[in-house]
Amino acid sequence: MKEFYLKPKLFSVAKKHTAEQYLKDVIAGIIVAIIALPLSIALALASGVEPACGIYTAIFAGFAVSFFGGSRVQIAGPTAAFATVVAGIVATEGMNGLIISTVLAGIILMLMGLFKLGSLIKFIPHTITVGFTGGIAVTIFIGQIKDFLGLTYPAGVRPIETFQKIEQNIKSISTFSPWALLIGVISLAILIIYPKFEKRVPPSLIAVIVGAALVKLIPAVDGGVNTIGELYTIPSGLPKFTLTGLEITPQIVLKSLPSAVTIAVLAAIESLLSCVVADGMINSKHNSNAELMAQGIGNVLSVMFGGIPATGAIARTAANVKNGGRTPVAGMVHALVLLLVLLFLMPLAGLIPMPTIAAILFMVAYNMSEWRKFISITKKKNIPDILILFTTFILTVVFDLVVAIAVGMVMAVVLRRIKTVKE
Repeated sequence: MKEFYLKPKLFSVAKKHTAEQYLKDVIAGIIVAIIALPLSIALALASGVEPACGIYTAIFAGFAVSFFGGSRVQIAGPTAAFATVVAGIVATEGMNGLIISTVLAGIILMLMGLFKLGSLIKFIPHTITVGFTGGIAVTIFIGQIKDFLGLTYPAGVRPIETFQKIEQNIKSISTFSPWALLIGVISLAILIIYPKFEKRVPPSLIAVIVGAALVKLIPAVDGGVNTIGELYTIPSGLPKFTLTGLEITPQIVLKSLPSAVTIAVLAAIESLLSCVVADGMINSKHNSNAELMAQGIGNVLSVMFGGIPATGAIARTAANVKNGGRTPVAGMVHALVLLLVLLFLMPLAGLIPMPTIAAILFMVAYNMSEWRKFISITKKKNIPDILILFTTFILTVVFDLVVAIAVGMVMAVVLRRIKTVKE
């Protein structure tokens, strides 16, 4: 009998692995949770929300995507690709708008899976994905300069656009803190140098511990460096159900649709790209429609319990594979370990210095920048590809992802049509 096309991988592989493999999955899940902890907090802050929101996302979306998903090893949670999108929605529409947009996006993703649209993602040109990914990396990098240098903005000033942030950083340069820069540089050095000698413990965890210790042990540093706990409320315990009292009107839903489409398209692209990368690492084949269904469920659950949009995280998925994960059990364990951290250790997150968070996000931006692919595409001297690449990149930085992808797709169609006519 033909297998149901939305059947999760968890149930497809359940009888094919030994107890020894499941033990490896548990160990891999614990390691990935350790990697995800500081990243989830950092990405939540980059998204303009409370630090705990990142943990909520990794728990609820992470568990749902592993349980319902179409990949054996996918790890889902908050990602850098969403940071600027979420920050823009929160700044203009508030958390109410983000919740509605993400629920709508989740429904769109589930419909995409239901109607077998997973294969359509492959029609998005590689140059567009490289261009907007690089653009997102630049916006994240610029957004973290403030905390890396310890700048203080005037009360009530919260720039949203990239160029507004650059302008405000220049205006606020007189508030620069040498202690913040010192902590940031030390954290960045750990992130760059530590992995060259030791790969078993995540460098971000070491940077967080060292940064927090320096702030607490050196009185002068303690007075000149902001920590997460000084700027944000660090809750412990389970999150509240967010849909209670949510304001929903036809006007708000219509206003949220463009953001919902952005979230859905980005979640689909990022998650399926991550699945393709993972397939190559473990010689497997993912189910794209089941994965889209799971991403939809995961995003709805995430914002229902205080989280933000989520998708497949390529770096965490790769870490899962490299540490022996081969079934969705690893992703579920990763979510459960983070739940335990949330219940018992979350207040410790308040000790993390903001320059350390900025350093972690600098590395995230660098790793997702795709600069090698930029060079590779440019070296081929294919003029249409170069035009699409740089147009998408610039529009992502100057405007937003929706404009960048829309213009990039139109350019790709037009340029391909011109090439066909000439031939």
